[in-house]
Amino acid sequence: MKITVLGTGYLGATHAACLTSLGHDVLGVDIDPVRVDSLNNGHSPVLEPGLDDLLTAGLQAGRLRFTTSVTEAADHARVHFLCVGTPQSADSWEMDLSAVDSAVDELVAHLDHGDHLIVGKSTVPAGTAQGLQERMPERVAVCWNPEFLREGHGIADTLQPDRIVLGIPDTGAGPAAGETVREIYADLGEVPFLVTDLTTAELVKVSANAFLATKISFINAVADLCEATGGDVSVLSTALGLDPRIGPGALSAGLGFGGGCLPKDLRGLTARAEQVDARQAADLFRAVDAENMHRRDRLVDQVTDACGGSVSDRRITVLGASFKPGSDDIRDSPAMTVIGDLEDAGGLVTVCDPAVPAYSRDLSGALRGAEVTVIATDWPEFRDLDPVAACDLVAVPTVVDGRNCLPVARWTDAGWDYRGTGRRAQSSGWNPASTASTAN
Repeated sequence: MKITVLGTGYLGATHAACLTSLGHDVLGVDIDPVRVDSLNNGHSPVLEPGLDDLLTAGLQAGRLRFTTSVTEAADHARVHFLCVGTPQSADSWEMDLSAVDSAVDELVAHLDHGDHLIVGKSTVPAGTAQGLQERMPERVAVCWNPEFLREGHGIADTLQPDRIVLGIPDTGAGPAAGETVREIYADLGEVPFLVTDLTTAELVKVSANAFLATKISFINAVADLCEATGGDVSVLSTALGLDPRIGPGALSAGLGFGGGCLPKDLRGLTARAEQVDARQAADLFRAVDAENMHRRDRLVDQVTDACGGSVSDRRITVLGASFKPGSDDIRDSPAMTVIGDLEDAGGLVTVCDPAVPAYSRDLSGALRGAEVTVIATDWPEFRDLDPVAACDLVAVPTVVDGRNCLPVARWTDAGWDYRGTGRRAQSSGWNPASTASTAN
């Protein structure tokens, strides 16, 4: 089938490449000519394992190409996937839908013959798809097929999805739209395929992210209680995860969630709840967001305490800048907030991250002379770090494990003072507060 993909950021580039691998003839469209040139040369705009190879395979097979021409897109196909970004608005918690409106309006202006189907994948507030459908000409149908991609796993999540959700309009075009989308995904095999109304499909995506965010914030709130009472949140999380009603996913206490999806989607859902006067729902979502943001302040407090009450002129090494391992994405990254707050408080901060270009990849160099070492992103390079070798590099062997990812006994046996989230501090006997910043 001939298909266009409007918007070729993380979602659009991944979706276009995956559709091509399913045998479709795909034209990706973007307003950024630099991005289009890069994609036409097989280079993804983001760090996503395997995506460059998939792009290259599609390009070489002649089933994938990218353009800035909406006219070309309108002529290429009658099925158009909408994958443009919906960031948080600059002055509110609402989603900015300007790119959605612009992309759809420009496309429709060039659809001068035949029936067309717009398949929305962008994350949008409930009611957006219905609003788009109401302003479409009769020959253009709108349906909504939300994405459930995890950065670092986007290809697998597209080609081996755990479910496909499709919202269709309550008009005569609905059943035909459903059959078309089923045909597009036919080669994915036996996958649960849920057909619903437009609004429910929109809500599924943001609700899934809000629920995930709630689990993360819940276990972090319990971590504070563990610290206050002497409990161990790691053991507690394991016990909770064994309950089949709860499950172990997203029950790791630490620095909390970030990135371009969870915070934005949670806040967008909050804003929509307020707009429709669902006040209690809005209050719940606001509390989840507040608890998540508190984790960043809490980690800064732990580092400050480890420095004896002030980080001013103390050498602090932060390991990790991206919001999660396997990604170079620093949008709303908890690590970036911690880095900025420590610098604002006068800390002499060195940052190491294996993927974010702005920071060093030299782990040994970053550790050299550190008075406090902070784990802000649980990259394998940091989880598997040799604590004995690291101890020889730092000025003071104190680690603040913002992701609860280090083997505590191994680090304390190597001479480190360990501080995690929701668990007792483990001391090797070193008193970091008594060590001057001029130790090295």
